[in-house]
Amino acid sequence: MKKVTVTAKTVDEAISLALEQLRAARDQVTVTVLEEPTRGFFGFGARQAKLEVEIQVDPIQEAKSFLEQILATMDIEASISVKEVKDHARFEVVGEDLGIIIGRRGQTLDALQLLVNTVGNRCSDSYLRIVVDAENYREKRKQTLEQLADRLAQKAIKTGQVIKLEPMPAHERKVIHAALQNKKSVVTYSEGEDPERFIVITTKKR
Repeated sequence: MKKVTVTAKTVDEAISLALEQLRAARDQVTVTVLEEPTRGFFGFGARQAKLEVEIQVDPIQEAKSFLEQILATMDIEASISVKEVKDHARFEVVGEDLGIIIGRRGQTLDALQLLVNTVGNRCSDSYLRIVVDAENYREKRKQTLEQLADRLAQKAIKTGQVIKLEPMPAHERKVIHAALQNKKSVVTYSEGEDPERFIVITTKKR
């Protein structure tokens, strides 16, 4: 239950009733007074206070709870460490044998991250970016991609060939572009449509 509409003789009584129903504290809810109470005239025409009381949802906590439910459904015993940084929040899944939630080249992890972001942004008034990681996979994958980019750039320079990489998600293409943006001898660009969009590495024309 996230929201209730209650009536009582006074606003304070209505708020107390709503908090009891929601099992929440006063600082966890927002209160909208729909109708102010009136005493009426000699007992006639009296009107009770009518309020709408809604729990303030924390989008980070909501997204974390959602991920915990998914892990439980998958019978994975793990905890989630949350770290909020400047432009995003990081969910680090901590446990043993987490390969199943990483998947081939991080595909399962990316799918979980997409779902978690959808849930978080559904509860947020502004755009929220959540990065989901496990076993430091994101950093390891970044290093692998940077090494791949350097190796293929050297191949392009040495052979003059146009190098086409396999399709990658947008955040991985971004790593390749960033790794080679300062190399004076090569240029990178993307071709195709998602999810088959891929990077092309070629030498700069003189």
